[in-house]
Amino acid sequence: MFAERRKRREQLIKTTKPGRDGTVRVTFALPVDEPGGAVSVVGSFNDWDPLAHPLRPRANNTRSAAVTVKAGSTLHFRYLAEGGMWFDDETVTAPEGVDVSITV
Repeated sequence: MFAERRKRREQLIKTTKPGRDGTVRVTFALPVDEPGGAVSVVGSFNDWDPLAHPLRPRANNTRSAAVTVKAGSTLHFRYLAEGGMWFDDETVTAPEGVDVSITV
């Protein structure tokens, strides 16, 4: 069951191909109920502002927020849940003491 859940989670951060303007759209998503309550994606792309990108419920039983950034950017990010609980995306690995990041 854990492997199945992890596989589902691996598919939740998605990027588009670069557009003519050299940008890509990155969609951060989580299951609609894990964790419960409000969640935002916070990172280098929004100056670590917890109000900038709240995850919104979607019809596919997820909640997500999207950002548009320049292709080749490295995004450092974490999720912030209700009650001030910070957590990382389980599908993105980071060296000890280093922010979770993806390059798009």
